[in-house]
Amino acid sequence: MPRVLARANIITRTVIEVPPGHALEDGAQPDGTGDADPDQTDYAKEVQQFWTEFLSGLKLDDPEQSIPRPARLGYLTFMLPAKNGSSWIGVFRNLARGKVGVQLSSSNNSPGDHARQVIVDDWEAIKDQIGGTAKPVQDNGRTLIRDIRMFGDLGSPAVRKEAFAWLAERVNTFVNVMRPRVRAAVADQAS
Repeated sequence: MPRVLARANIITRTVIEVPPGHALEDGAQPDGTGDADPDQTDYAKEVQQFWTEFLSGLKLDDPEQSIPRPARLGYLTFMLPAKNGSSWIGVFRNLARGKVGVQLSSSNNSPGDHARQVIVDDWEAIKDQIGGTAKPVQDNGRTLIRDIRMFGDLGSPAVRKEAFAWLAERVNTFVNVMRPRVRAAVADQAS
């Protein structure tokens, strides 16, 4: 008679795909306790509150542009129409320096990267449409379109209100100018 000497365990594997340029964290502490650092938790809540306030007053002209959820990070990403989430408008803040900004970003060697380069190459034709103090800047060997402004103490309600107004105008303008150009550049590359 046959005998079963061992049993096989079936292990289910889950694969999570994270868009390039983003990271996935499990929240577990290195000591394995899983308890969150109170300082990090307070900071994450403060950051999320900042973005919640910003997004609550944000109005975009483009009805197709999705609005991200309030992040617990120092930045938000407004995804643009490029394959595999390879192009986005990044909105960021630096609380310590009282600085906020917006930039056109993309994954390396992707359709979004091609679209970003087309926009950079056509900068002279679009710089008046984007307005503000936006300009091409070098970042890790690539040229990004970025606009930054210093406001001071972002914890002050008056300063925060002024920063949100500027940032909302810049995000709306970047979406209005960049979104159709990314879509067209990606379509041109595909054809």
